[in-house]
Amino acid sequence: MENKPTTERSSNYDHLEKMSTQELLTNINNEDKSVPLAIEKQLPAIEKLVDVIVTRMQEGGRLFYIGAGTSGRLGVLDASECPPTFGVSEDWVIGLIAGGDHALRHAVENAEDDLEQAWKDLEKFHISKKDVLVGIAASGTTPYVIGGVKRAREEGIATGCITCNDSSPLAAAVEFPVEVVVGPEFVTGSTRMKAGTAQKLVLNMISTSSLIKMGRVKGNKMVDMQLSNKKLVNRGVKMIMEELKVEEEEAKRLLEKYKSVRKVLRNFDSEN
Repeated sequence: MENKPTTERSSNYDHLEKMSTQELLTNINNEDKSVPLAIEKQLPAIEKLVDVIVTRMQEGGRLFYIGAGTSGRLGVLDASECPPTFGVSEDWVIGLIAGGDHALRHAVENAEDDLEQAWKDLEKFHISKKDVLVGIAASGTTPYVIGGVKRAREEGIATGCITCNDSSPLAAAVEFPVEVVVGPEFVTGSTRMKAGTAQKLVLNMISTSSLIKMGRVKGNKMVDMQLSNKKLVNRGVKMIMEELKVEEEEAKRLLEKYKSVRKVLRNFDSEN
């Protein structure tokens, strides 16, 4: 076995350029199948992290993600989808990427190598002991992320991480590490692939579970979703029809009046 972090080890496949399209797709898919199984092993660790996030949120705290490159983008993505999905304010789940928003579309040279910058970025949001900080780094060695979580922990802030290597410096630096070891990438070192998929799935679990436990879902419905386009309005109408057993026109009227599925469900009995 190579003496390298798992994410940097040579692919289990070689001569990729000689593979047919079908072979490429089949082999990538076969590698991807291993990701949920690797996550399954980490469910107890994810549970601990979610529980501390919920506890802090119940006390008025927020959830922060920090990362660089693909990891940073995935954190920003997850955070940015919480307001439209769960109707929470934009300052409840916050994603920060090394190099700032410009780095979402462009590589920013040396941005991830600054040990001090993450804390400077976090201070702009007045991060406090009420909050939770989750560092995301496939390698578990990114200075921007490690520097951020170390300083946060010194300040008494609860810290977690999502990484794809065993026994990484990042995991050692936090209280609630999640280490999803997915093995070598199909293209050696291309952690936007399996590692990125693993991070996305874990982030889905963290934010969704936390906000369900914070009461932002009723039954299995996104009753607090933002009605920002016709598709979502139609989804809201169907939710109301199903939940209240009313006709479409009545559901539309109620949604137009109250502007929120939850408010419709809360006020329906008083109208009838």
